[in-house]
Amino acid sequence: MNKTKKLIVLFICGILTMSFSSSAQNDFAKSAISIGIVVEDLDKSLEFYHNVVGMVKVREFTVDSEKAQRMGLSNGESFDIKVLKLENSEQATELKLMSFKKKTSHKNQKYIPDENGIRYITIFVKSMIPVLERVKKHNVKTLGETPTMLDANRQFVLIKDPDGNFVEFIGSK
Repeated sequence: MNKTKKLIVLFICGILTMSFSSSAQNDFAKSAISIGIVVEDLDKSLEFYHNVVGMVKVREFTVDSEKAQRMGLSNGESFDIKVLKLENSEQATELKLMSFKKKTSHKNQKYIPDENGIRYITIFVKSMIPVLERVKKHNVKTLGETPTMLDANRQFVLIKDPDGNFVEFIGSK
């Protein structure tokens, strides 16, 4: 096969590869996801995720009772949602907090496998120092023997939010 034919074949293979690899990606409008957490006390959880974790509130909205029922979100209860992100950018993952003023049943879990469902979130940070300062300032207990070194450069810290959901941080010392 001469050089021109080889280049044509490589070019066609490249186009086919690009079309196959991008077709799966085209199913999603964003590369980030939104995670909803139903909490016992919306203000307390908002304060925790803003002041301890360091997230920023980017918006809030209300789902009225008629819409909530029509969409299958509730049996007609309206609710407010506070949306937080690690940074206010379009592609950042959203944490959506909402409350129906009900007691949290899994508050006293000690370990991640104690309950089914979404049990924890992992947040990757550049430096653990500001995280540990906020945790200490707000009297949040670290769990286990954390901070724990994962390797020569990275630390792991585990805490719980006001509803008992685990929040883990991984970052430089």
